[in-house]
Amino acid sequence: MFNTTVIKSTLLVGAAFGALLSATTASAQNAPDVAVSDAGTDSDLGEVVVTAERRSENLQKVPVSVAVVGGDSLRDFQSGGEDILSLAGRVPGLYAESTTGRIFPRFYIRGLGNIDFYLGASQPVSIIQDDVVLEHVVLKSNPVFDVQQVEVLRGPQGSLFGRNTTAGIIKFDTIRPSQTFEGRGTASYGSYNTITADAGIGGPIVADKIAFRLSGLYQHRDDWVDNTFAGTGPDGTKGGKNALGGFDEKDVRLQLLFTPTDTLSINVSGHARDYKGTSTIFHRGALVRGSNNIQREPRYSVALDEAVGNPQAYKTYGASVNAAWDFGAATLTSITAYETTKGYSRGDTDGGTTVRFPTGNPGQSQGRIRDLDQWTQELRLSSNGDTDFKWQIGGFYFDQRDDTEFRQRASLLLPTATGYNARNLVQLHDINTSWAAFGQISYRIAEKLTLTAGGRYTEDNKRTILTTPAYTAAGVVNFPATAPRDVRLKGKEPSFDVSALYEASNDISLYGRVARGFRGPTIQGRSAVFGSAFTTADSETIMSYEAGLKTRPFSNMRFNVTGFTYRVDDIQLNGNDANGNGVLFNADHANAYGVEAELEWRPIRNISISLGGSALHTEIKDKNVYAQVCAIGATVTCTVQDPTIVRPLFGTQTTFAQIDGNPLPNAPKWQLNAAVRYDIPLWNDGNLFVSTDWNAQGYTNLVLYKTAEFYADGNIEGGLKVGYTTPDRQYEIAAFARNITNEKNLKGVIENFNAAVFNEPRVIGVSLSGKF
Repeated sequence: MFNTTVIKSTLLVGAAFGALLSATTASAQNAPDVAVSDAGTDSDLGEVVVTAERRSENLQKVPVSVAVVGGDSLRDFQSGGEDILSLAGRVPGLYAESTTGRIFPRFYIRGLGNIDFYLGASQPVSIIQDDVVLEHVVLKSNPVFDVQQVEVLRGPQGSLFGRNTTAGIIKFDTIRPSQTFEGRGTASYGSYNTITADAGIGGPIVADKIAFRLSGLYQHRDDWVDNTFAGTGPDGTKGGKNALGGFDEKDVRLQLLFTPTDTLSINVSGHARDYKGTSTIFHRGALVRGSNNIQREPRYSVALDEAVGNPQAYKTYGASVNAAWDFGAATLTSITAYETTKGYSRGDTDGGTTVRFPTGNPGQSQGRIRDLDQWTQELRLSSNGDTDFKWQIGGFYFDQRDDTEFRQRASLLLPTATGYNARNLVQLHDINTSWAAFGQISYRIAEKLTLTAGGRYTEDNKRTILTTPAYTAAGVVNFPATAPRDVRLKGKEPSFDVSALYEASNDISLYGRVARGFRGPTIQGRSAVFGSAFTTADSETIMSYEAGLKTRPFSNMRFNVTGFTYRVDDIQLNGNDANGNGVLFNADHANAYGVEAELEWRPIRNISISLGGSALHTEIKDKNVYAQVCAIGATVTCTVQDPTIVRPLFGTQTTFAQIDGNPLPNAPKWQLNAAVRYDIPLWNDGNLFVSTDWNAQGYTNLVLYKTAEFYADGNIEGGLKVGYTTPDRQYEIAAFARNITNEKNLKGVIENFNAAVFNEPRVIGVSLSGKF
């Protein structure tokens, strides 16, 4: 458990935010009264409605730490061609990154996530789009467009949303069909021929009976990174100007809403995705041993002699039926959904050329999903009305099956006179089934006090079968004879949460919450491509405690703050073996504590301000756990700052670092974000406006062990937008800049090769948006 110092630190941070709140409230008391309206006025923030507890409620009355990002704000962040990762840094406590391009986002909430790049990896942050869970890492990359709002629920959400939510969930809700004919669209053009078009239109087909909504997204960027490699690589790779970095994203969604009676609604939705682009570019040697300075390495050029341009491409299709029957006392909801995807991603994983880096084996790899099918079914019965006693019960079934292929360098080279040097290709068949039963009750035991309790029981089954093993050059199976080729794991775990909400006044609510969740057992099968046995990890469980204050001192200000602490037992971690291949293991536990706060303020009708911040401390606790460090053969390539030991591994003397006491990877010690918009009224009742948004993060360790190289500290990015809105506020034209200062930030590393992954470049452009 936590020591006294940890507890005191948490209380001190909470007290500091409390002092800030007191000062803010005092200022509010001296301000003139402002009319309050749930619909919102020019100077009123209005009410924010969330569905964090599977029913529509006021954000200020929900005993959960929830951050909300509106659809318009998200579209501003993505105007420069960014994808779902654009949420990183815009929500306190949320971080995101990828080392596999736009098809494999990895999310972290309150420091808890998963750095594993395996296509079958599980994550403790769940993605929910239109009430459908997207479990596989590729499905999590489904683009979000025509979005109404995004909700980020921080902390375990196992009772209502199930397993693999130990860190929290990110919930995307698109604009649904209605009986009012309406449309909206946003289009932008910027640097590198970057194009983004996000639009939706809908309305009645049959009055009061059938409505539709058709939405689409198109994104494009030209290749903009030069490949300075001169010559022809062993797989046919050639260099050239503007050879890497581009993408094409095409997406469409059609929704049909049937309302045959006043008590029955059926929303049928289908979507399709067609994506082609460049996978993540690794810059080998960008991190000189002993230094964290990446500024000498250009972002716009790299020398790669393999992987023929780092291509990746995926096609995804899905459909869902969301039906709700209101029979007075309660509503029965059924959500049936299907998702399927197939595609591949290939990359030069050493990030350099053998001419420039003659030591160390060159590397490239390719992951391919030959087929993936995910079926989900949820039934939920919930009480209606704003009564003192509310309840809901339900069941959930999940079935995912996929055929996945992994190829390493030898199988990707051009044939020679003697054929391939080795056949480093494996195929796996994965099966994941899960079922759960859940319920929640909420009871207002006094005029100002409401207690809520929820529980869930889940059975999670995993199975991975090696259907095609790797072979040696002599044609012999390259897999341990004693290792199982069919591995099965099962997790049976309860989840629960208990919370209390005290409404001290109409403008101040206090809450406390205790929650338990779990991430199911995981199988790492990719290791078979190197002739190694599967590695596995048992279920991890979390106990989380948080307390928060939600206030609205007056109608044009909202200030929320939460302090939390948690312990994850049997935490699933991912390290490297002697081949640089990811291996799974459980550490005894990890501790964390921190605070997050958000302020929205409209001091006058023409100025909007939002501020957010978080502070976090995480710590891995297991004196017996070691992680293999950066190395080529037996030579360590970075400056390790942890105690080390040397042990033989696969016949090579290998250095391991003790990670006890280290922070979790990709867990920023602090994050800050701010956005300001100023509107200038014109003579014709139109408006000129200027808006800017910034985010920054503190020290962030990128791997399990501590080094002088593999961390980020002081990353910062900003955006600017200047434009004009018409008098009816239906249309807007603007100029914008994303990453306006062109900051080059370190976002990831390939340890063995001291290779760096950078953030997106500066994009300057123009945008046009409208609605009717």
